[in-house]
Amino acid sequence: MDPLLSIVIPVYNEAGFVETLVRRVAEQPWRMEIIAVDDGSDDDTAEILARLAEEMEALTVLTHPGNLGKGAALRTGFAAATGDVVIIQDADLEYDPADYEKLLVPLLDGRADVVYGSRFLGGPHRVHNFHHYVANRALTTLSNIFTNLNLTDMETCYKAFRRDVLDGLTLNRDDFGFEPEFTARVAEAGFRVYEVPISYSGRDYAEGKKIRPLDGLKALGVILKVRFFG
Repeated sequence: MDPLLSIVIPVYNEAGFVETLVRRVAEQPWRMEIIAVDDGSDDDTAEILARLAEEMEALTVLTHPGNLGKGAALRTGFAAATGDVVIIQDADLEYDPADYEKLLVPLLDGRADVVYGSRFLGGPHRVHNFHHYVANRALTTLSNIFTNLNLTDMETCYKAFRRDVLDGLTLNRDDFGFEPEFTARVAEAGFRVYEVPISYSGRDYAEGKKIRPLDGLKALGVILKVRFFG
């Protein structure tokens, strides 16, 4: 099988990273469409993406007039996706597109509908930020309690799934609450979920990491809201 991949990249103020990232994605040995959604960046991101789109036939750039949030950017990208498989790719360099093959294997051999790339299953990763690690594991545990899944990394960026999975999900969150909402809806719909180990080169806040402690509290609120109020 030679699937068409839809690589959906939400982008906000990543002028220092986005060109390198898009070129790394384009180097991967798969048929793909790359859909970058500029979520109202106020640095040079838009100009960089426009230049790349003129150079790369596979790259489509969509633009939000303002910063609406990661979830909103992803929904815009999903609506434009035409591939057999959708892969979510952050615009920084924390996640390595060379791991796409790991994500695709359980989908292409028919075992999975949705695949999570886990940073905690033994893949190589940068060692730092213990408190972020603890918060992540705590949110994953709470998510597992309410979804009855057994994930190790609910908050991971790397999620790959058949495009038709989106037809069975109702996604409303505009912000980083997309991650727990997506997981809850996937569990609710009964899709088959797999995890695979990936590599991870995490940034700290000084390097531009955008997830803050408040986002963790919001994620907790999303988990509880979906569980008790649907």
